[in-house]
Amino acid sequence: MHAENTAHPAGTCICRTAGQDSLPQQDQSLLVRLRHLYLCEQLSTYRIGQITALDRQRVARLLRKANVPLRPKGAGAVQPPRRHGEPANLPEILAELYVHRHLTIRQIGKLLGIPTATVRNRLRRYGITTRTQGAWEREGRRVLPTDDLWNLYCRDRLSADDVGRMLGASPKVVLRNAHDLGFPVRTGGVAAWSGPDAIELVNALYADELVEAALARHKIPRVPAGGPIWQRFPRPVPLTRQLVEDLYWGCGVGLNHIELLTGQPAQTVGRLMHRYGITTRHPGGLSPFLRRWRTGSISG
Repeated sequence: MHAENTAHPAGTCICRTAGQDSLPQQDQSLLVRLRHLYLCEQLSTYRIGQITALDRQRVARLLRKANVPLRPKGAGAVQPPRRHGEPANLPEILAELYVHRHLTIRQIGKLLGIPTATVRNRLRRYGITTRTQGAWEREGRRVLPTDDLWNLYCRDRLSADDVGRMLGASPKVVLRNAHDLGFPVRTGGVAAWSGPDAIELVNALYADELVEAALARHKIPRVPAGGPIWQRFPRPVPLTRQLVEDLYWGCGVGLNHIELLTGQPAQTVGRLMHRYGITTRHPGGLSPFLRRWRTGSISG
């Protein structure tokens, strides 16, 4: 046995107040010791087994023999700290982070310090529809009310973030709908593009001599304007490093323009540029293509 001082405390020890007359004469001293360790010291059967060099199962059997009610398994373990309730505005916090800022469930869990399973459960409880995974998620293809989008984004000139909060969508969904509907999309906070219709923008892209030459060089056919991007390009044009460099730097178009010409999402174009080490222009202001269009250098 392990060397340990097992002197029983005097006075009102639980194992003593219960009396020992009912204990079996055989192994009485051992049973008294086990009762004290379990009832008074509140040790687990596992820990008592370590101290007494007894098998944990034998410790449990001896305690039952000594008429000691055993605690439920794990009752003596150290419990993790409990959260003291949830903030009353948790639905608003989740809507802001998940819907408007477009954070993932994992990111929200890290930010709020709660498990991802809890975040997912609360989203369901508060009626917030979860997104599908992947770059082509269905939520990104959501169609917003045309009149509301025009009034808020074009007429009232609210930002995509503000429009998203009012319509319950992410800024990415707002901008994609604006592109699909042909609304003048603002770039870097500057004034809106000239034409009120995306058909005019697509026609201007195809009419630009630099763009036309680049598309011909890469054998990319023209796709008539009109309709959402996924209808115009059921199969997006495969992107190569040379194609993106020619369009972005050679023609001076933006990521959204490359999307209109290839059907590839602007985010995909941006990730490819980062992967290939293609530098980007300074954010803000008009792209060289838009400046050419605004100054009348493009006849389309």
